[in-house]
Amino acid sequence: MTKNIAIEVYGAEVICASCVNAPSSIDTFEWLQAAIPRKYKDQPFSITYIDIEKEPENDRQKDYIQRIQNDEFFYPLILVEDEVAAEGYVQLKPIYKELERHGFKAE
Repeated sequence: MTKNIAIEVYGAEVICASCVNAPSSIDTFEWLQAAIPRKYKDQPFSITYIDIEKEPENDRQKDYIQRIQNDEFFYPLILVEDEVAAEGYVQLKPIYKELERHGFKAE
C-alpha cells in the first residue's frame, strides 16, 4: 500500500479568463474527487480545495496563491505532493501520471 498522497486544488469561483469553456475550479475539484478512487481503488489520498480569493491557511498556500495572482500559473492549479501536476484546462492523464510516480497502481 502507498502512503496517503496529498492533492491540492487551487481555484476561484470565477473561471480563469485564459480557460474559456473549461469547468470551474470547484467542478474540477469534485471531478478529481470522484475520478481518482475509481481508477485507484483503496489507495489513500486526501484532496483539498483552496480558494485563492480567501485567506490561506499557511505561508506555502499563500505563496502559490500569489503566484497564481501574478499570472505565473493558471487556475485551477493541481498539486500532487507539492508538485504541479496540471493547471488551467485540467486533464486526468498528467494527474494520473503524477499519482503513479508516487506509487499508485491502477486496478
